[in-house]
Amino acid sequence: MAKYLLKVSYSSDGLKGVMKEGGTSRVKAVERALAGVGGSLESFYFAFGGADVYVIADVPDHAAAVAMAATVSTSGAISNYETVVLLAPSEIDEAVNRTVDYTPPGS
Repeated sequence: MAKYLLKVSYSSDGLKGVMKEGGTSRVKAVERALAGVGGSLESFYFAFGGADVYVIADVPDHAAAVAMAATVSTSGAISNYETVVLLAPSEIDEAVNRTVDYTPPGS
């Protein structure tokens, strides 16, 4: 499974919903949504500043991550949704040990 950081900001309607239903109800909703695409929730935090919510999720693949993003983003409760692919240190080790045959422009 791939790991993703989801940075989410609520619209005013979304914030009204959080205020009405509470924060733990959002965690449960995100757990259900992730399970629906075959994923799981690692962590969920509310914040203030650049985003309202930070989620770390395990999701089977990019298509499932896009399905999640599209569904949540078009709900009307979200003003901004950003998906960040997270990489394990071992994935970086693998990447830096691969040879790439590349010639820069003008070389």
